[in-house]
Amino acid sequence: MSDLVPWLTLFGLGAYHGINPGMGWLFAVALGLQEKKRRAVLAAIPPIALGHALSIGIAVGVLYVAQASVPHEVLRYGAAAVLFGFGFYRLFRSRHPKWVGMRVGFIDLTLWSFLMASAHGAGLMLVPVLLGWQTDSTHGAHSHIESAGPISAQPLKWLAAVGVHSLGYLLVALLIALLVYEKFGLAILRTAWFNLDLVWMIALMLSGILILII
Repeated sequence: MSDLVPWLTLFGLGAYHGINPGMGWLFAVALGLQEKKRRAVLAAIPPIALGHALSIGIAVGVLYVAQASVPHEVLRYGAAAVLFGFGFYRLFRSRHPKWVGMRVGFIDLTLWSFLMASAHGAGLMLVPVLLGWQTDSTHGAHSHIESAGPISAQPLKWLAAVGVHSLGYLLVALLIALLVYEKFGLAILRTAWFNLDLVWMIALMLSGILILII
């Protein structure tokens, strides 16, 4: 069961991103309402999910390259500083990339989603899970050198992490977009929503602290 925890965490983080209206489904619903077609909602979600996955993939790729050459302790403290610092920065400057016009195609939606996910620091939230893998592999090999040598031979595992996270995002974003479009309408945002961005920023800072504690 313990082996499933990281994967469930990755899926859950993707689901959380899918819940956040600022990361995609709200735009998909707006396009559907504009064109008065469910098909427009369905067509918008895949490129939005792709842009999110690309942002996550780049963040994971940077960490993968870093862990192959940077000592684990340096990487751990650096990741903690980035997580806490980015969350703290976004707490006081929560501006999003702006988009003009609503006539958008596949590439437009992919780029928009990529920018939104990057602006939210979405990929950073995977860092504690991936560093946990690194620590477990290093300990499992009984290595006295604090590096990520053992796990650097498992690129497919890191790629799978991006896939599992993105699947969680895609399924939840699609479900919410369809429910809001078909049943609830955008009025739900005025009556039943809370500040997910604030929760996200606090979670980033807490994750930075937890990296140092665990």
